[in-house]
Amino acid sequence: MRRTIRDTLLSARDLLVTAGPFIVLVVILLAGAYYLLKPAPPKHVVLATGSDQGAYAAFGKRYAEELKRYGIEVELRATPGSRENLRLLRDPKENVQIAFVQGGSSESQSTQQENDAQLPLISLGSMFYEPVWIFYREETAKKINREGVIKDLSQLRGLRVNVGARGSGIPGIMGRLLRANLMERDDIRRSSLDLTPAVVALLGGELDAVAMVSAPESPLVQMLLQTPGIRLYEFTQAEAYARRYRFINPVTLPRGVVDLSRDVPPRDIGLVAATCSLVAREDLHPALIQLFVQAAGRIHGGGGWISRAGQFPSALNSEFPLASDAERYYRTGPPLLQRYLPFWLANLIDRMWVALFSIAVILIPLARLVPPLYQFRIRRRIFRWYRDLRQIEEDMGGRNADAPKLLERLETLDSKVERIAVPLAYTDQLYALRSHIVLVRERLRAAI
Repeated sequence: MRRTIRDTLLSARDLLVTAGPFIVLVVILLAGAYYLLKPAPPKHVVLATGSDQGAYAAFGKRYAEELKRYGIEVELRATPGSRENLRLLRDPKENVQIAFVQGGSSESQSTQQENDAQLPLISLGSMFYEPVWIFYREETAKKINREGVIKDLSQLRGLRVNVGARGSGIPGIMGRLLRANLMERDDIRRSSLDLTPAVVALLGGELDAVAMVSAPESPLVQMLLQTPGIRLYEFTQAEAYARRYRFINPVTLPRGVVDLSRDVPPRDIGLVAATCSLVAREDLHPALIQLFVQAAGRIHGGGGWISRAGQFPSALNSEFPLASDAERYYRTGPPLLQRYLPFWLANLIDRMWVALFSIAVILIPLARLVPPLYQFRIRRRIFRWYRDLRQIEEDMGGRNADAPKLLERLETLDSKVERIAVPLAYTDQLYALRSHIVLVRERLRAAI
């Protein structure tokens, strides 16, 4: 049993030594490919959201929970809004890699091209609609007409209106809407409070109206929709606004969607909405893009007050080039391997299969050399003694041959050969050597 174990271990050792250079080459090539391709995503990413009470912050927490399952920490960065998010993304000194960006928040086309040339941005797709909510006090509207309803944006002239904090996307959209109604910024008594203080001021009578751009999931939106004395402005010309501005879409707040039992709202209300996108730096790791887009499908795919199930996330209405990994997701769904394998393994194969194929093309021909080298190594262990055996035989045929000394040399050779260990598959060659030693020994004894 010990002999069998020793022969087995010896065979494994010989095979390992023979294939050693090949194995080292494989490890070097794989390590080099892994270093260059970096298939594993970073374990930390910074997501810029918005105000703490806004929908961006709520969605950001859900993204953090989704990616935590894969061992990735999502750090949420609170900001005033979309414009600040774009600035953080484009600034190389900031460590924000991905952010929520509201449609229409980008700068002028020329400035955007310059910034993109310095630090290009990509889109992961449109995530959800962000309606433009203009809430106003009913008692203020009654000073305009008996019904207490503001029917046209021009009726905001002279009122105290909060148009959103600086750095958010709300001032830009409101500016466009006012200009479309032949109004200038100074035609209203503007304020630029953050969202929460603005709502408090509206409820306290310090403001007449508050404009916000947010998903219906925002707690403040849901609260204001159900607050007595606060009305929601209806965009009766929603389709006309959408035709004028490409980043605006006409949407409908269905009757009773806020509270069916109280029939809130009491009828369908037309609104205009921007589309919120996830925008990232171009160098964001492809695996992170996949994880964020797949998480978006679970978070935003169920529909809501404004959108239908399956409408989001979407590759449409993007102001930035769509990331190739996101485009593949929208076209074919999650990668095939991720449906059957753990994410880390599926991602490793998906990112490195081209490199693995190239390495295999190089190494398969080289691998064919391993068996001949292994065979040569084992046979060399046996055949090297034939040189000594031949020398003894040649000395035996000389004039001054000393048969007893030659026999002593032969016995020494035989004792060394007995200690040779070879795999069982090569035992026949070992026994052939020993039989040849016996043959030479018989000739020497006959000569004595």
